[in-house]
Amino acid sequence: MKQLKALIMAAAALVAAQTFANTEAQNDKIRERIKPVGEVCVGAECGGAAVVASGPRSGEEVYNGACTACHGPGILGAPKNGDKAAWDERLAKGLDESLAVAIKGINAMPPKGNCADCSDDELMAAIKFMSGR
Repeated sequence: MKQLKALIMAAAALVAAQTFANTEAQNDKIRERIKPVGEVCVGAECGGAAVVASGPRSGEEVYNGACTACHGPGILGAPKNGDKAAWDERLAKGLDESLAVAIKGINAMPPKGNCADCSDDELMAAIKFMSGR
């Protein structure tokens, strides 16, 4: 009985070893199947062109690049581009106060909206563009 048990254990160990012992060719196939499908790299470090600003962006450029997602349709109460009444209400305290709010964010709007690299002048230009000032 002990010999039969030892024989079964040895056979099981052999089967397990063959099952888990991949050949290098099998490992290569596995690595090929699970490799990343691509990489994302932006800028000069990756061989791409470095983006160099030629100067401050216009209010329209900032709006189109960062503000239109929320201020176009008026998401979560964002004043729509060109909605004079909504902008008059927000600008009642002046453009400087509106700029301060845009810089620090308000309600669902994050600081600087979606334009973390905007200068204060570019944000002011966007406010003026959207408000028609």
